[in-house]
Amino acid sequence: MASSAELCTTTAPRTLCYDRRRPFGARSRCRWARGRPTFGAAPPSHAGEGPERVLPASVSFSSCLRPPLYYNAPAKVTEQPIDRSKRQGQRLDAPAPSRTPILTRREHLALAPPPPANLTAAMHILVTNDDGPPSPESSPYVHCLVKHLQEAGHVVSVCLPHTQRSWIGKAHMIGQTLTPTYYRPGKNVHADEADAVGTTHHRPAPSGDVEEWVLVDGTPASCVQIGLYHFFQDRGPIDLVVSGPNYGRNSTSVFALSSGTLGAALEAAVCRQKAIALSFAFFTRNHDPVIIESACRHSVRVIEALYQRWPTDDSVDLYSVNVPLVEDVERNATMWADMLQNYWSAGSCFEEVDADGAGDAADEEASIREGPGGEADVKDGTDASANAKRGHKHKHFKWAPRLTQLHKSVDESGPGNDGRTVKEGKTCITPLKANFAMAEGAFSRKEFVLPPLAAATSQQDLPVRTKNPAVDGSSPPLIRAIVAYEDPYVQPLILSALRSLGLGDKLDLVTELPSTGDDGVSLASLLPASDTRTLQITPYEAIDFEFAASHPQTCLVNSYMIRKALIRKHYLSSTVDHWAAKNPSSVLRRHVQRSEAFEVDYAEFLDDALVEAFDLRESMARNDEAPADDNPAAREWWILKPGMSDRGQGVRLFSTMEELQGIFDGWEAERPDSDDEGDDDDDDADGDGEENEGAGRGDGDYITTSHLRHFVAQPYVHPPLLLPSEPEPRKFHIRTYVLATGSLRVHVYRHMLALFAAKPYRAPWEHSPTDIDSYLTNTCLQEQQQQQQSGASPSSPPIDANGTSLTLRNTVQRFWSLPLERATLDDIFTQICASTGELFEAAARAMPVHFQTLPNAFEVFGLDFLVDAAGHAWLLEVNAFPDFKQTGGDLSSLVEGFWRGVAREAVAPFFGVEGSVAAEAGDGERADMVLVKDVDLGRR
Repeated sequence: MASSAELCTTTAPRTLCYDRRRPFGARSRCRWARGRPTFGAAPPSHAGEGPERVLPASVSFSSCLRPPLYYNAPAKVTEQPIDRSKRQGQRLDAPAPSRTPILTRREHLALAPPPPANLTAAMHILVTNDDGPPSPESSPYVHCLVKHLQEAGHVVSVCLPHTQRSWIGKAHMIGQTLTPTYYRPGKNVHADEADAVGTTHHRPAPSGDVEEWVLVDGTPASCVQIGLYHFFQDRGPIDLVVSGPNYGRNSTSVFALSSGTLGAALEAAVCRQKAIALSFAFFTRNHDPVIIESACRHSVRVIEALYQRWPTDDSVDLYSVNVPLVEDVERNATMWADMLQNYWSAGSCFEEVDADGAGDAADEEASIREGPGGEADVKDGTDASANAKRGHKHKHFKWAPRLTQLHKSVDESGPGNDGRTVKEGKTCITPLKANFAMAEGAFSRKEFVLPPLAAATSQQDLPVRTKNPAVDGSSPPLIRAIVAYEDPYVQPLILSALRSLGLGDKLDLVTELPSTGDDGVSLASLLPASDTRTLQITPYEAIDFEFAASHPQTCLVNSYMIRKALIRKHYLSSTVDHWAAKNPSSVLRRHVQRSEAFEVDYAEFLDDALVEAFDLRESMARNDEAPADDNPAAREWWILKPGMSDRGQGVRLFSTMEELQGIFDGWEAERPDSDDEGDDDDDDADGDGEENEGAGRGDGDYITTSHLRHFVAQPYVHPPLLLPSEPEPRKFHIRTYVLATGSLRVHVYRHMLALFAAKPYRAPWEHSPTDIDSYLTNTCLQEQQQQQQSGASPSSPPIDANGTSLTLRNTVQRFWSLPLERATLDDIFTQICASTGELFEAAARAMPVHFQTLPNAFEVFGLDFLVDAAGHAWLLEVNAFPDFKQTGGDLSSLVEGFWRGVAREAVAPFFGVEGSVAAEAGDGERADMVLVKDVDLGRR
């Protein structure tokens, strides 16, 4: 009978085509018949197609006897499309071999039925190895595997060591500068075929039409790093790293611990990439191309099945797969197997040689693998040891491991381990963690059920990669979450909320931003690929809006770019006026006080600035005309607010023109000289970042020049709602946390806060205009004043044992714990929800230039409401980036619950993980985020 090598010498011409889905016109081979022999269970009924030969059934490497096969040699080479359901090497018209188990082994205990094969998605696969570029002596398999992966519809990128690096493990060469070269593979894939070895070049090809691999003068682990992060980014994210096929088995622990193939897969695993180490175990020195092709086809099926069924519970980081090079490898069982724990026996793994006797490293490796005592010669278990030498003598030491000792340990082991499974001609899969420990061995000695060969996936069945891979029901890919909020109070609460999504290692957290000077942070520099699914939660100034705008499907940021229609008080007044004019029945008419907006550059021009503030001027004129001894309660009192201040700065009460002029004259007298030449262009900026509530404006209460432009004056709400249970009632306002998502959904967080003034409330005519502690409820100002009185540092205010500021301990309470009737609390909350929802719609529709939503953004706001004595809620202001730390340590759980709601309502839906989050959150927690507005602004 002709040898198997002789049966494969006839090769048909193959045509090259280009798949438009592959970047650079990556080359794939059209599937044409190559004149391969076919096998059948019975002799052919027709004649003239070639001589007929009988092949004996394989009994050495299978647990089941099989009938003889009839070989039909092809009469001639023809070019015709091949049906992938009839893959090369498949036995045609033959009944499926018996799967009767050997009861003493129970090796065919099946797993759950695999999902349909046509669900396997096209992947971007990085291939590396430890054997180097294709070579008949040291790397005979890699080109064949790459070809089959490409034919299966996958995008394949290749980064290999430039020479053989076997037995090197997971090493990097410290101090060495790695240099790439570029390998263009030959036309044929097998070492014994013409044009099998490609060419190496020092520079890459100028055209992307040339298939080109990257060779690195480093280790296999270094090749993984270079391939993942420095090449191939324009081909899309890498889904899987395949290391191999190794020239020889990597079963049992002694082989695995030294394997460069496993070392590369381990490097990928610690880079949070799925990885498979693939090794081909050979039993003969004759490398049959038919068997190699069959092993590569089988490996592709195993790789696709493992990726498709990859555990989502972090129980596995990588797989070690050993495929025996035997006939019928595609039909033999594929088994789960534990790794056999074995050891070197007594004696050295090095052989002493004369200093001049060291040979070429590649030749030495071949002799180890294929020579006496190697993998291809396992019958003789003896090995001569080196003679003992006395004294010191200059000598060299050649790597000469005694592999027969390892083969003997396999022979003596029980069933179910990887070495024994490979020896029996079966493929074995060992799940591993990247910590030198095997993963849970629950599947040991069970069969890994692959899709049937007849149902193998065709390229036409492979779905095109979508921008949101989570929509196909597979486990979500990695999410790079950049969380650097620069607030030690709220940063850990945000991280805890994100971890509550239950993504495990799918969530890659980055908690520090690089120092970039005045250029800002480039989000692309923090990502492994431009289409990495990205969440950015940072201060406004650090958000990369340009990157977010160009990646609306994969990048979510924590702020809208423009929202001054809400957060600047004079714009807020204009927003409400425009909306109320078009909607006379709007609830905003009843929950936002009318405002008079004006601009002042210098105090001496105040009178000119009030020319168009008709209501304000008329009110102050009436107050001026009232007799001095008249009842001051009859006056109409106003509250002055700078349009761009925060932390209660610049808020004053007045009732006459003289009092108002005195306020501005006092600010101008207190202003430092350095502020005389301020920036007068704040209003022209598109960004809204500086209006963050927690940003601060300095330690003084003066108003800088940049604030001396826009002011609003509103009728003062008197009397406010006071708590009757307090002996000296204090004024309070309600802080409401609000989430705005996309374009546009608005949620109100049910757990609100009540922030109290420092002193008992007094009517505006009963205290000095500078005595703000009785009517200002801003806790930031109270804490600042206490620090000044106590001499404490602003960065380290006095706190109690729970980390709560001593100032906040008595000034911040839960809204729902206030000593008011439940009906009163419910009514106030209903008013707040109604006015909040309509306010955001008013900003989006009436002021679209100054409030621009983004479909891939969310933002949290702090809205302040004041309730009057009649129980009517009035909106005071809207704060972007609210100062959460004013909540205090005692109520930090309230803030954490809000951020869990943000993660649930904003982050999870964007990245397609709502199901797992909904399962984790209870009904009460889901009800905390009250949806008050859901409008479609048409922005996608």
